[in-house]
Order: sequence, then C-alpha cells, then structure tokens
Amino acid sequence: MTTTAELLKGAAELFPDEVVTQAHVRHLDLPQGAGKFALITLDNGLDHTKPTTFGPQSLANLNVAIDQVEKEAADGEIVGVGITGKPFIFAVGADLKGVELLKKHEDALAIGKGGHDVFKRLSALAVPTFAYYNGAAMGGGVEVGLHCSYRTVSKAVPAFSLPEVFLGLVPGWGGCVLLPNLIGADRAVSVIIENSLNQNKQLKGQQVYDLGIADALFEGADFLEQSLIWTASVLKGDTEVVRAELDRGDAWDQAVARGKAIADGKVHGAAPAAYRALDIIAKAKNGDLRQGFDAEDQALADLIMGGELRSGIYAFNLVQKRAKRPAGAPDKKLARPVTKVGVVGAGLMASQLALLFARRLEVPVVLTDIDQARIDKGVEYVHGEIDKLLLKGRVNQDKANRLKGLVTGVLDKADGFADADFVIEAVFEEMGVKQQVFAEVEAVAPAHAILATNTSSLSVSEMASKLKHPERVVGFHFFNPVAILPLLEIVRGEQTDDASLATAFSVAKSLKKTAVLCKDAPAFVVNRILTRFMGEIQNVIDEGTPVAVAEKAVEPLGLPMSPLVLLELVGPAIGLHVSETLNRAFPERFKVSPNLKAVVDAGKRGFYVYDSGAPELDPEVAALLQQGDTVLTEEQTRDRVLDAVAQEIGLMLDEGVVAEAQDIDLCLITGAGWPFHLGGITPYLDRAGVSERVNGKKFLAPGVASVPA
Repeated sequence: MTTTAELLKGAAELFPDEVVTQAHVRHLDLPQGAGKFALITLDNGLDHTKPTTFGPQSLANLNVAIDQVEKEAADGEIVGVGITGKPFIFAVGADLKGVELLKKHEDALAIGKGGHDVFKRLSALAVPTFAYYNGAAMGGGVEVGLHCSYRTVSKAVPAFSLPEVFLGLVPGWGGCVLLPNLIGADRAVSVIIENSLNQNKQLKGQQVYDLGIADALFEGADFLEQSLIWTASVLKGDTEVVRAELDRGDAWDQAVARGKAIADGKVHGAAPAAYRALDIIAKAKNGDLRQGFDAEDQALADLIMGGELRSGIYAFNLVQKRAKRPAGAPDKKLARPVTKVGVVGAGLMASQLALLFARRLEVPVVLTDIDQARIDKGVEYVHGEIDKLLLKGRVNQDKANRLKGLVTGVLDKADGFADADFVIEAVFEEMGVKQQVFAEVEAVAPAHAILATNTSSLSVSEMASKLKHPERVVGFHFFNPVAILPLLEIVRGEQTDDASLATAFSVAKSLKKTAVLCKDAPAFVVNRILTRFMGEIQNVIDEGTPVAVAEKAVEPLGLPMSPLVLLELVGPAIGLHVSETLNRAFPERFKVSPNLKAVVDAGKRGFYVYDSGAPELDPEVAALLQQGDTVLTEEQTRDRVLDAVAQEIGLMLDEGVVAEAQDIDLCLITGAGWPFHLGGITPYLDRAGVSERVNGKKFLAPGVASVPA
C-alpha cells in the first residue's frame, strides 16, 4: 500500500515550481507549569504579501513535523501540540497553481488523499492539539485547524473562509465533514455554500468565534501569548470547553435543503460544486468521518478534472493577476500627477464619480452643471454618502470632514477647472452635447489636463475630433454602481497619446479599479456583448416565444440576474439607446426591438411587476407586446443566444477591440458580474462546443481554462 510520504513525493514531482511551506517545530514551557509543548509554525519564508499555501511538498514537510511530535507525544515528552502561522497569515489553502497542472484523475485523487492523510494525524495524536488562527485562513488553512482538538482565533483576522465552492471545488480536506460536526449543518451551510456563492464573502475573527468554529478569541497584539495561557488552563483542567449539542434530526436535513435553494438561486444547477458539497454535508449527519473523508476525496478528484474548476481558477487568475498588469497599457513612467479633478455634470453618475475620486485620490474634486440647484444637489449627495460612511464606522469624523471639504461645486467651468489635471464628463449620452462640453472644458483647463469621457457607447475619437488637442481625450467608462463594480474600460481614441493613456491607467489604479484597454469601437466591450445577448433574447420574444421561456432559457448560465431583470436595472431607455447606437454601426446584427421601444415610449420601468413579491409580467407591458408566431423551446433559444454571443466575441477579437479573449472574460466578470464558475464566458462557449460551431475554433488554447491535454 502506498504511504502518505510516497503519495506526496509523486505529487511533488508533478509540481516542480511549488512555493514550499516549511513546518518548523519548536518547544516551549507552557505558563502555570502546565508542561512542555510543541508548536508547529507554517511559514513559506516570504512576507505577508505571499501567503502560505499547501502544495505536495508543503504537506510532506508538515507530515515530517507530525512524525516528530507524534513520537514525542507517545514518549510522554510533551503535553500538547499547537499549530500557527507566520505574521498576518495562518495558511490560505491548497496551491491552485499545482491543481492547474493535473491531467489525470488518479493524480487529483492523490492530492485529496494526501491532505487528508496528513491533517487527520493531528486528531490521532496521543495529546490534545490546538490551532491558533493568528491571521488569514482559507480552505486547507481552515481545515488543518478543524482536525485539531481546540482552536483560538485572533480578533485581527481579516479573512477566514472555505472558498472552494466559489472556485468550483469542495472543501476536500475535512471541511465538508468536520465543520457541520463542529458547529451544526445550518451554520456550516452558511460558511461553505452561502458565503462562497455570495462573491466569496469572508469572515472576521469575531464571527469565527461567534459561529463556534473557535473556542476562544484574543486580541491581535498578544494573540499567541494569550492563546498559550488559555491552552495551559485547558490542559490543567481549569478551563472547560463546552460546545453546543448538535441537532442531527430534521434541522440537519432542513439546512441541506436551504443550501440547495441557495445554490439553485445562484447557479441554477449549472455548476456541480455546491451540490457535491451539500451531498457530503448531508452524509456527515451520522458523524462517520472516514466515510465522509472518502466522499471528499472522490468529489475533489472529479471536480479537479472538470471544466468548472479550471474555469474558476482561470477567472481567479484573471482577477488576481491579469487585472494588475493590463494588456497594452503604456509605460507607467509616462503618467502625469493628478492633484485636482473636475467633474462635468452633477447627476447621480457624476456624483458617484466625485465621491470615488475624493475617497481614493484625496484631492480636490469640483462639480459643475447647468444650474446652481443641480450642483448643490450633487454636492449634497456626496456629503450625504460620506456621512453614511461615518455612521458605518468606515471613516472617522476627521476623515469625513476632510473628504467633505474636498468636494465642492461651481457654476463657471473657468473657476472650477483652471488648475484641474483630470476632467471627466458624465453628461447626457448625446454626441453633440459631449462635443460641446469638451470644447468648453478645453477652453479653460490647463494644456496638460486629461479630458475623460464616461460614455458607455459613443465614439471617443468623434468626441475629440473638433478639439485643438484631441490627443488628451480618453474613454473612462465606469459601471453602475460605481462603488461596487470594479471594471473600468479605458478607451484609446484614434489620437490619444501615450502620456494621456498612461495617466488614465495610473488614475484607475489609484481608484482601485480593474482597468482594461479597449479600442474605440461601438459600445466597447461589456455593453456590446450584453446588448447582443439581450438583443437576441428580445428578438426571440418579438418573433413569438413567450417571455418566461426566453428568460428561463439562459438560466443554466448561472447569471446574477435574468436578462429582463437586468434590463430593469440598467433602464429600458438606456438599453434602447445602446441598441440604437449599435444598430447604426452593425445593422445586420443589432436590431432595434419595436417592443422595447413601445415599453420605453409607455414610460415603463421594466417588463415586470412585483406585487406578489416575485417578478410577474406586467399586464400593461403584455398588452403592448406585438409578437410573431415563431415559438422556440428553451434549448433553441439558448442556442440562438449563445451563437450570437460567440459570433460577436469572435468579431470583436478580429477587430482588436481588446488584446485577447482573456480581456473579454475579465470585463464580463468585473463589469457585469458574470460567474467565476464560467470563467466569464469564453471557457463556457469552448466547453459547450459553441465556439467551434460558430467560429470554427476555440477562443482559448487547451489547458488555459480546461484540463491540459
């Protein structure tokens, strides 16, 4: 039979570039004369910006450390074993770079078994074991602690989670089995399913304690010292750890049912990870750990060899790596400093931008508009939002006063913009209006000032064409709500120079936005794809397919909301405007729906009413709809929509709208909330055979978001 050491040695050979974590053992005398104690510290030798992970060699190192303490425990040399991490980091789980390289089911199975075999040795030691969660803990980092007898957590822990389902995996080193058996199924479902599918929500130290995952909570400043004092009192019998009794009856089944409802609401059955995790939680009801661990191994191996995880890792790498090094961005040394910002317009979008610039750049921000009342309303909005931040404790009184002082409004652009380095317009989406605004700004702003437009679909080059210095105009397209969606489409006009573009990227970085460089093409990236996607659904409805069928057809994509609910959020009038813009550019592919126009003309906010609490087709909208007699099934509708999207993305890449398919996916994930488990959209289109059906080839090379050949 293969030993754990042999298993891990084989896995390590598949992953030569692992950042290896050491497991250092040191001995200390516990306070109050409680005895000699072995403390294992997980440390990869790098600072906190390179968190500690578990690849095969790292697991092997922990295994060797456990060999040592196991012997010491058996020989009566120590009274307990603790495990902790380097400063600010406990451990953040399996090394995903290694997972990407796996090509065979048996290799994936070895990773699952290897983790289990090492971690469960902690619970089998002859002495009690303690996990001290001193810093960030995720995935396998959380799980190694679950195998211990007791756990403490620092109040300073900023992030604690089992994020596997978010990426397309299950917590496979004990999480699905041990967590419900520690805190109950309902709380475990919240951590494993609900938080993961809620954009990978993290827990803080206090919440970890409140949930019952940790037995004690201590301040960050002297966390290890306090944990060791507590450990001594537990070992001496002075402190008794009492855990709540678990309900292994109906409550357990109800928790699993709640998890399934959450998964259905988020991924609509389109992604297997959440359902596999729930199956294991359901089986963990009987408390049989061995059976549960075997189920985790199988689920882990199956999912590692599936497309969803590969898409999840691909998406993770896009957001964590590609987003930080935007393709095609000029040398950052060319960027000019920005010490004052001007905002043309004082409506909701302009006010959101003013707030963002003030908070992130901490420089003066001046709003202008066509009358004083609008300006006052805009400034008042920003000040009100700062007051809300103060109430929530996100800023202190001093900071709130300072931020409010930075945001002002003036009627005369010459007063406001004479010393501005960066001026952004957020006025009505009409070319003539925007050209006039830029002409007025150019007349009063300094020669070096960047003129940025927040247009969602109009040509940046045309907007700049009548200026003396069109080279300083750049597209700077935010997504609504500005504070939440990370994407910023940076558009290079025909005349935009490198210094202006570099400044735009530098500002985007300061704003903590994910910037993607786009060519000046109609509607850029997100709005062009969404308009084609929504347009095809609208076409199918116009031709005769019932609204409910058309909406349900795209549920398997697991999108954050249905197309017509999204239309409601965007606003039917804006949707119509963008479709008209794209119809002028590409009339053969983008139709203007007469039904959508009728809904807008009738002043309707959307297709649905919510009187019953759920969306139902508004009878007044139903009366407006003029439909043909071609009725498609859900599957036919889905094929139509996906074919249209694949065609559009293929054309955009041919036109050079962005550098690569990866940028399309990055835009959809960060600008439209498309799911991580799809990797955006192109891996899904590749996996479903749509890319080849429509374009004759896949968007991504083998192994990029799929199992390597």
